[in-house]
Amino acid sequence: MRTYHCFWLLFWAGQPHQSFLTPLSKRTSGFPEKEKVLVLSGNSKQDLHRSKRSWMWNQFFLLEEYTGTDYQYVGKLHSDQDKGDGSLKYILSGDGAGDLFIINENTGDIQATKRLDREEKPVYILRAQAINRRTGRPVEPESEFIIKIHDINDNEPMFTKDVYNASIPEMSDVGTFVVQVTATDADDPTYGNSAKVVYSILQGQPYFSVESETGIIKTALLNMDRENREQYQVVIQAKDMGGQMGGLSGTTTVNITLTDVNDNPPRFPQSTYQFRAPESTPLDSPIGRIKANDADVDENAEIEYSITEGDGYDMFGISTDKDTQEGIITVKKALDFENKNLYILKVEATNTHVDPRFLYLGPFKDSATVRIQVEDVDEPPVFSRPAYIMEVKEDVPINSVIGAVTAQDPDAAKNPVKYSVDRHTDMDRVFNINSGNGSIFTSKPLDRETLLWHNITVIAAEINNPKQSSRVPVFIKVLDVNDNAPEFAMFYETFVCENAKAEQLIQTLSAVDKDDSYNGHQFSFSLAPEAASSSNFTLQDNRDNTAGIFTRKTRYNRHEMSTYFLPVVISDNDYPIQSSTETVTIRVCACDHRGKMLSCNAEALIHPTGLSTGALIAILLCIIILLVTVVLFAALRRQRKKEPLIISKEDIRDNIVSYNDEGGGEEDTQAFDIGTLRNPEAIDDNKLRRDIVPETLFMPRRTATARDNTDVRDFINQRLKENDTDPTAPPYDSLATYAYEGNGSVAESLSSLESVTTDGDQDYDYLSDWGPRFKKLADMYGSMDSDKDS
Repeated sequence: MRTYHCFWLLFWAGQPHQSFLTPLSKRTSGFPEKEKVLVLSGNSKQDLHRSKRSWMWNQFFLLEEYTGTDYQYVGKLHSDQDKGDGSLKYILSGDGAGDLFIINENTGDIQATKRLDREEKPVYILRAQAINRRTGRPVEPESEFIIKIHDINDNEPMFTKDVYNASIPEMSDVGTFVVQVTATDADDPTYGNSAKVVYSILQGQPYFSVESETGIIKTALLNMDRENREQYQVVIQAKDMGGQMGGLSGTTTVNITLTDVNDNPPRFPQSTYQFRAPESTPLDSPIGRIKANDADVDENAEIEYSITEGDGYDMFGISTDKDTQEGIITVKKALDFENKNLYILKVEATNTHVDPRFLYLGPFKDSATVRIQVEDVDEPPVFSRPAYIMEVKEDVPINSVIGAVTAQDPDAAKNPVKYSVDRHTDMDRVFNINSGNGSIFTSKPLDRETLLWHNITVIAAEINNPKQSSRVPVFIKVLDVNDNAPEFAMFYETFVCENAKAEQLIQTLSAVDKDDSYNGHQFSFSLAPEAASSSNFTLQDNRDNTAGIFTRKTRYNRHEMSTYFLPVVISDNDYPIQSSTETVTIRVCACDHRGKMLSCNAEALIHPTGLSTGALIAILLCIIILLVTVVLFAALRRQRKKEPLIISKEDIRDNIVSYNDEGGGEEDTQAFDIGTLRNPEAIDDNKLRRDIVPETLFMPRRTATARDNTDVRDFINQRLKENDTDPTAPPYDSLATYAYEGNGSVAESLSSLESVTTDGDQDYDYLSDWGPRFKKLADMYGSMDSDKDS
């Protein structure tokens, strides 16, 4: 007999646990209405039987966001084999089993331990099974069931952006699209109206509106003007539950900017402008600025200025400053107060980018009147021409007037003007000018062949105010006169062979003339009268400014005459005729049978053997080596010449005996030979100065020797003691002069003062023998002797 066992899943509904049980007779769509049946075999005696087992199951809903203090009750598992004796054990597995969902293994009760959020996970799939505690074997097949989280309205709509930025052109029509905002709701859109969002405008009326379902924002007011208001801030609300009371809502801010269109023409703030400009204003210099105001911005505010009419239409120009949109008035032609001192212009300002949609608002341009007053200034003199060109013949006499310049003071005072030549342009002072009337005349002879053009500058300055001056270039062309005789084009030195034949051409001559010829030069050639009859050569004029020299006889002998000088007269055909005599040198040479020159030296036959090129080079090298040797020897001699030991006054102490060294005495002879003081006989005539190398050896003046004076030592010691004890002596070694000659000195006194008082005459002729260094003394004392004689 077969037995049937049933395992029931019971869903409990009751307070305070909120759970929803779907009755078996009212199952929701999408889930099987037929009960799942799993057939297993087995009996109570543990023999395997084929038996039918079944789960009583269904999906159920569990509310999200449970706020109770106890666990939330979900449902109950039960098997028909459960006798209530605790022999069965219920096991739960699947999503959240053991953590989020727990089961009482004895009773099969299922509970949720945490608050659930549908937005995190809307469905949980779990599996249930009953096993025998003693054997651990399942008594029922495992079955699966679903727990679906039931949504509540716990999420407000959220916009995709916190702040929206949009822009539209000003003056747009009503209903112009601005921007679309979007809000989303995390709640379940399939359950109730929790996720149904409706849009509305909280701030921004009456300028803008929003479509409740799409969130599209449009303009709601006609002709919104950017110049009146440029920025708008609109607040949009998104509310769920279809906008019904109790729904949750979110807001966003939309910043709307009106962009500019060219709907405003330029306008001058005043109808008349006045400016002043000195008449000395340089060309293209600005004299004033005007500006037309335009309420638009960027390219819609770009303005182009133009002068449409007025008496100064061609005197002034106007341009636009791209940075400031100002009109800059500039001078196009030179102003002259004396000719016209007031100009009236009409200036027009026009938009460069006109929008045809707004032409009905009127012409997009405006005009204004500009008055320009020209101010008088002290102007420099003005020449009658910008440049002068003059011509003068090169043979004109000095002080001849070649032309004149004229300048006047353009001011009403008409101050007198004086003229002068800028000498930086006429360094040789070839020309001069009359300071009163501007006449230019020559001050030196001219020569066209030396300088054809003279470019000078003339200065005109006001006499009352020389600072007011102006300059003008004067170009003076020197015209040619026939003042130069023709001459050979080159130096002619030709040869004739000894074996030459008569009437043989040996040279062709040509000539040049420094003078200019308008019709071309025509030269005539002829032999000088003194050579026409006696010459060994003839000259033939070719009538083309060339001439040929021909031999007159058959043979020539270089031993009789080695060189011939042939005078040739060259004349031109200009007026006055100029001629010159040029000489052609003709050498007689030895030639071969073909006429090729071999030798032109008459001595070559007498001394046929000469030095070779190698010998000449060797001789030249020897001469160069000799010269280098002499130069090196002279340099070494100069280098051996010593510099003076005493270079400056400060260094003189370096050559003085140190007196504070005791015990030196007579043995200390490093600085000088003290024996000379004691024994004049020891003076060596050939002893020279030790501080420099002598350039010239002078014979010293011989004097009679004197005997040794015994009081020299005492004198020196006394003077030395005085200098050592002198408190005014310098702190360094210094030179002390001991002017004592001893008794009966052969040199006697050397003082020039004592020499004056000496009655006896002295002979100073020996000073002339001491060389050029003592020449001045020799002249002084020699003249004194001559005065005495006179």
